[in-house]
Amino acid sequence: MSSAASEPDAAASRDVDRAQYGLAGVLALVGAYTIYDATTLNVGFGDPVGPRIFPYAIGAITIVLAVLLTVATARGSQAEAEAGEDIDLTTKPDWLTVLKLLGFLIFALLTVNFLGWAITGAVVFAGCAWSLGSRTVLRDILVGAVLSVASWYFFYVVLGVPLTPGILDGIL
Repeated sequence: MSSAASEPDAAASRDVDRAQYGLAGVLALVGAYTIYDATTLNVGFGDPVGPRIFPYAIGAITIVLAVLLTVATARGSQAEAEAGEDIDLTTKPDWLTVLKLLGFLIFALLTVNFLGWAITGAVVFAGCAWSLGSRTVLRDILVGAVLSVASWYFFYVVLGVPLTPGILDGIL
């Protein structure tokens, strides 16, 4: 008799994470919109499968995940709380670092058309590394230059997407 009495008490004391229901609702809406949007694609008559199959599949999978999340939440499943072992929650945010990073991103937005991706990317990489605590500026500039030139060539040659060469037009 005591085991039967303890079962309702355990179910009543179980906390339901209502935010998971909200997430499930958003997932269902995104899935439904994805399926609806797939119906508006004008494919033509040449390919019976066409490009619609991918949004239909992604929308259906998203809706299935929403249903599974709803069922798991109703059964009392909850995500494990973040332990936070690698962060100190008592320290204040470092707004100076955030402002430095924001400054370098704004610099990239303002100069990428004129300087080009290779130069802007190198400066942004070195500046972000410096903002986050690196003190080897020359190495950061070299690594940034190699990464930005390599990514420029990757986009231009492999993907066929021309990034702006800026003042290096004719050199790259």
